[in-house]
Amino acid sequence: MDVLLERRRLGRTEHWSSVAVLGCAAFAASNPDEVAAAVATALEAGVNHLDVAPQYGDAEVLLGPALAGVRDRFFVACKTLRHRADGVRAQLEQSLARLGCDRVDLYQLHAVTDLDELGRRADAVAAVLAARDEGLCRFAGITGHELTTPAAQLEAVRRYDLDTVMFPVNPRLWADPDYRRDAEALLEEAGRRDLGVMAIKAVAARPWGERARTATTWYEPHREPAAVARGVRFALSVPGVHAFCTPGDVGLLPAVLDAAGGFEPLAEAERAEAARAASPEPLIFPMPRA
Repeated sequence: MDVLLERRRLGRTEHWSSVAVLGCAAFAASNPDEVAAAVATALEAGVNHLDVAPQYGDAEVLLGPALAGVRDRFFVACKTLRHRADGVRAQLEQSLARLGCDRVDLYQLHAVTDLDELGRRADAVAAVLAARDEGLCRFAGITGHELTTPAAQLEAVRRYDLDTVMFPVNPRLWADPDYRRDAEALLEEAGRRDLGVMAIKAVAARPWGERARTATTWYEPHREPAAVARGVRFALSVPGVHAFCTPGDVGLLPAVLDAAGGFEPLAEAERAEAARAASPEPLIFPMPRA
């Protein structure tokens, strides 16, 4: 694979991140050989940033051996869903052991979807910031899915000294005026505070509905190269977005990296047209509950 990925400054972290972040949710039900091959593919393409979480099945356990010898080539981001400070600390230590790391570069509050959930994470925020002070992570961030996520993250960065945000960006979501308004407000505030901004769900197409599942993502992703490229180009063309996470399906990785390697920005009118074209599709949110 001959892909040369653009790198962008991830806000005040000062990490020059590849525009594609290796999304390790793809490794949830994988195996050592597949993970090693995916990590090698990502490195060959110029990826220098990965994102993993304890909630991604076996991903941390499988990723640890694949990182041996190449840890210094990745900005490693991890996450926690826990609410109590002692639980956050215990989970961070477990993640470090699984990944074979002394510290992670970024530790994030995972899946903060609305203001009520943000309120329930007060002790967790304190624990993450304490871990940053202690040096177990270099930076602190927040992630989330759902239509209410941008508004919750906007309040989070006003309340707390966070370094990064991560939230969904794609043409269909930008066709929703309420979501776009909240997302653009978050992007404006993130820019003002010099926060790193990462997009997720760039190549999400629609809910699965009754269709047979042909990917390991919880939503149906785009597969056609033109549609994949459009989603990647859209996310990376939204002002203020620094990078996007590759989707949670190993089979999609080559196509998504190819799209990122051949990235050409969409003008504002082209982004508007992409949103208009996607508007008939159903939203992927709310997330399906197990």
